Amino acid sequence: MTRRVQIPAALALTALWGAGIFAAHAGGHLRFLDRLEATLTDWRTQVRGVQRPPDLVTIVAIDDTVVKRGGSYPLPRADLARVVDTIVQFKPKVVAIDLLLVDRSAAIGDATLASTLATGPMVLAAAAIFPSASETVEAGSAGPLAVLPQAERFLLPLPAFADHAEVGIVNVATGQSGSPLSVPMLFRTRDKVELSFPLRVATRALDKPLTIAPDHLMLGDRTVPTDTDFALPITYYGPRRTIRTVSAQSVFDGTLNRAAIENRIVVIGASVAGGGDFYPTPFDSLLPGVEVVSTAITHLVSGDGIVRDHRVRIADALAAILLPVLLVGLLAWRHSALGIMAAAAVMIAWAGLNAFAFTHGVWLNAATTLAAEVPPVAIFAGVQLWAGGRRTQYLAAKSRSLAQFQAPAVQEWLARDPEFLSKPVRQDAAIVFIDLSGFTSLSERIDPDALQEILQAFHALIDKAAVDCGGLVTGFLGDGAMILFGLPAAMPDDAARALKCAIDLHRGVERWIASLPSAIAGPLGFKIGAHFGEIVASRLGESHQHITATGDTVNVASRLMEVAVQNDARLALSNTLLDTADFHGAPDGVLSGPLLARIRGRSGVVTVWFWRDRDGPSQAAARAEMID
Repeated sequence: MTRRVQIPAALALTALWGAGIFAAHAGGHLRFLDRLEATLTDWRTQVRGVQRPPDLVTIVAIDDTVVKRGGSYPLPRADLARVVDTIVQFKPKVVAIDLLLVDRSAAIGDATLASTLATGPMVLAAAAIFPSASETVEAGSAGPLAVLPQAERFLLPLPAFADHAEVGIVNVATGQSGSPLSVPMLFRTRDKVELSFPLRVATRALDKPLTIAPDHLMLGDRTVPTDTDFALPITYYGPRRTIRTVSAQSVFDGTLNRAAIENRIVVIGASVAGGGDFYPTPFDSLLPGVEVVSTAITHLVSGDGIVRDHRVRIADALAAILLPVLLVGLLAWRHSALGIMAAAAVMIAWAGLNAFAFTHGVWLNAATTLAAEVPPVAIFAGVQLWAGGRRTQYLAAKSRSLAQFQAPAVQEWLARDPEFLSKPVRQDAAIVFIDLSGFTSLSERIDPDALQEILQAFHALIDKAAVDCGGLVTGFLGDGAMILFGLPAAMPDDAARALKCAIDLHRGVERWIASLPSAIAGPLGFKIGAHFGEIVASRLGESHQHITATGDTVNVASRLMEVAVQNDARLALSNTLLDTADFHGAPDGVLSGPLLARIRGRSGVVTVWFWRDRDGPSQAAARAEMID
């Protein structure tokens, strides 16, 4: 499968994965993501920090001080009536009693409380009773209210109390971590829908009509954005008592401040240890339930609640699909380092945007997006690393293979500049040709395997001499070879190195032939020609290219081998090569000449010199063995 197919396939699978994760979570599955989201929400809330709430609500707490004074909990109805009566005298907007008045107590106390409830605007708490620990939506339900959690029944205040007040359901929805993340605004049984306690209180305090739209609520002309199940997402302002709180004991002591009550929403609830509902929140390990309810009331009345409506859900779906696709696409980028850096930058930007949106009142889901992006990105990155390792191994093997065909210097040059010699280059260079004589007749008499071994040994000898002198074997011509000095770049000592290589080859091949069995060595000989001049270096071929040199210099070097044979010599050197190499002879060699030779296929003459070992072939071979 080619990269053009692999990348689109990976992107398509990533998009399907993201869509599947979002759909599964939205459908009520993958509940572990709720716990992760609750944890991430706590972190984002802590990052946002403590905020000062709108000063609209006062909590009158039935706390440990009150219980110590009265000696019992729940607070006697007569005492509760006294608290309510004192509060009503200070003219609040509404009094909300976050206590379940569902059981009868002393008749005089109940009668006193009922009478007191009739003196002001009151909202009483009721509870929804569910058949199981989880709130469920009945299958097959239809209409916008079908998404509401269906209760088995409502636990309502005693009629004597309810007749003098409005009633709201006080249940809150806790996340997997136990922290309330939202408060349902509507509840239903099979035949009845009830408003939540905070919604009743807010409606009464604002004195605005309530409208239930298909996907949101309206308080007068103000939209109250809710989640898909008509739940109000909440965020906490801070730890307990961040919302203005006074102790109910101030009522009994006669110290209740009128300014804390007048024209305000007053919520009476329990914060006594062991006597009320407590919930963990990002700022407090145990926050009284009355403060959770008061937070929801403040959001409704002030309109400062966090938004997690259908538009935010659409943004969550797009993020779950597009962000993983973008990350995988960046990792698949041709420049892998840039792709990784870009992917990391996108992740950081997304995390920053998510936190920024949260602190500015928009709750983008983090857990679902992480679940959508982490597995495909991790898998794709793992596959990329594995494929990269395989490719590295392949390239290393290819490099080792290339090293067998190209000189190390040229190989490194090609790695740095892939376009090296893509256009022919005219320059000076030295050329050395060597060829075995008698090899064709020998091949007719010996076994092909033995012949192959002889040829391999000959090629190895040439390759070593060329590499040692910095030359490039441009090609093995069966029983011969051409060696080029001047690539990848022309050097001042190209001629000197070519001369040394030619002499080394002369001695090395002599020694090698002398080491062969006489039946093989007898017919074998060799000839070498070397010349210096202008060449045209280029790359030839299409799918399989090789570096070579052409021009008159190459032809002359090749023909010099014939001149050597014609003059009973093995190494013929042009005068141009010797002059350029500044060679004046050596004590262990004999240079004879010059000879003005005519070169076949070329007009004019070439000045040629012949080189041989001073001690002759056998002595030179023996000396070379001693030196080695």
